Amino acid sequence: MTDPTAGAEAVPEAQLPDPEAEPAEAPVPARFSLFSRWLHWVMAVLIVAMLFVGAAMTASLADYRFLVSVHKPLGMAVLLLAVIRLVNRITHRAPPHPRSMGPGERRAALASECLMYGLMVSQPLVGWAMVAASDTPFVIGGVRVPSIVPADPSLYSALHTTHLVLGYALFLLFTLHMLAVLFHTLVLRDGLLGRMALWRASRKTG
Repeated sequence: MTDPTAGAEAVPEAQLPDPEAEPAEAPVPARFSLFSRWLHWVMAVLIVAMLFVGAAMTASLADYRFLVSVHKPLGMAVLLLAVIRLVNRITHRAPPHPRSMGPGERRAALASECLMYGLMVSQPLVGWAMVAASDTPFVIGGVRVPSIVPADPSLYSALHTTHLVLGYALFLLFTLHMLAVLFHTLVLRDGLLGRMALWRASRKTG
């Protein structure tokens, strides 16, 4: 008798998942999430506004009270959004950097990002403490903000100086960040801006 299976192609067995195999890593996103991108741009606008108002406060005594009334809620908004953004950044994976960025530049980008988060949190906190140390009522929208340090003239002086130094540092870092983004966008054209853009930007694959 002839074997009915003779000459037939062998059917491969179904590939079953190996229970001992490590789970595959989640795919790396090409862009930050929409929430992250909106949060980034909203905070960028608030930080620019806060820096300009802070600079105007040192140059205009006539409008000082009005500028302070604008500067305080801006600072508290930046503080709140910075905390939300930091938690969101820790819990969500970031998209990869362009291939044009070497290991050293990527480490520098990470270091500047960490420093930016530190300044976005510490600068408003120091400002909050400075207002409390001055024993000035801190009211936003009719609600009095609690004091986080006791009223103390010497403490106020130290916090005022610290607030100014952190403000200059934030301005410098923000400017360097913008220059780096412009360099990658206009000169290298490597799609770096597309990671955070609200619009669909073309990405160079090479």
